[in-house]
Amino acid sequence: MNLRTAGIRMGLEALYFTGAWKLFGPLSAGIGTIFTMHHVRPASTGAFQPNALLEIEPAFLETLIEYLRYKKVDMISLAEAKRRLREQDYMKRFVCFTLDDGYRDNLEFAWPIFKKHDVPAALFIATSFPDKLGLLWWIALERAIAATDRIALEVGGKSRFFDCANASAKQKAYDQIYWWLRGLADEREMRRIVTDLCERYGVDPLGPCKELCMDWKEIGRLASDPLITIGAHSVNHTMLKKWDAATVKQELTQSASVIEKAFGKKPADFAYPVGDKTSADARDFALASEAGYELAVTTRPGVIFPEHREHMTALPRVSLNGNFQAIRYADVLRSGVPFSLPSYFSRLDVA
Repeated sequence: MNLRTAGIRMGLEALYFTGAWKLFGPLSAGIGTIFTMHHVRPASTGAFQPNALLEIEPAFLETLIEYLRYKKVDMISLAEAKRRLREQDYMKRFVCFTLDDGYRDNLEFAWPIFKKHDVPAALFIATSFPDKLGLLWWIALERAIAATDRIALEVGGKSRFFDCANASAKQKAYDQIYWWLRGLADEREMRRIVTDLCERYGVDPLGPCKELCMDWKEIGRLASDPLITIGAHSVNHTMLKKWDAATVKQELTQSASVIEKAFGKKPADFAYPVGDKTSADARDFALASEAGYELAVTTRPGVIFPEHREHMTALPRVSLNGNFQAIRYADVLRSGVPFSLPSYFSRLDVA
């Protein structure tokens, strides 16, 4: 556990055991929560797992659903959430479940749980992924680091060397390289660097996509279930804020068109890839609306308030993070307190 994860966990524990989440909850809980997930699969035992935060175990998902049902929380589709916001139907708090990217484990492990409990979910697809042409660069980077004991990389015009001799060193190298890459203004350059690293250290940069993502036939099985909504997630999983408006429009419209051709229905919902403030902003929220999306979700952390009715393409979500798989953490997060206190109870983050 790194220091940041440990700090977040300590904060969640403090809010829970002091009762602060209940005390401030009436002010900060809003009308509902949209959960975001990526992988749903059994835990791996590997020592080097820098992307473990992106996966939760099936047992945790099922326990959470059972707990929410016991607490009489409405688990609804995004379509129903839209209706409630538009019609100002705020009588009962709700939860929506969403899954980003389109991993095969969503089909193998998450879908049976949703079917068993009759719970709807939305699946956001980056359309290059089922074509097996997408660069899951964060996983490709992980594999390149895992494959070697030392990484050589030019950073800021200077050669740097990163120790990767053991799991701890690999994690440190991953964190440093990952966040440097995320800070680059040019995503093309970021992708070029990761591809080059993979090629130098004998890793197929498209291997994660080929191995982990569903194909169109598998997604079709999910799309045939009335419980499952298929939304768009761009074509190439690009961080839209880093691209010009013309490219963003193409990513928004082409991904919707491909999904419509595949399943006969144009997606009404969109999830911004990566989705934080460095990856999507007010320009992109407006372009998503212009592209015809009725709703779009970020990864900016927060719960849904009535005021979001005027910002339907800039909705926050709460991550079901693999590092925080406990019902008490889910309760604290749904209370909205971890997001409201730092923002002085501001309800909107849409700029």
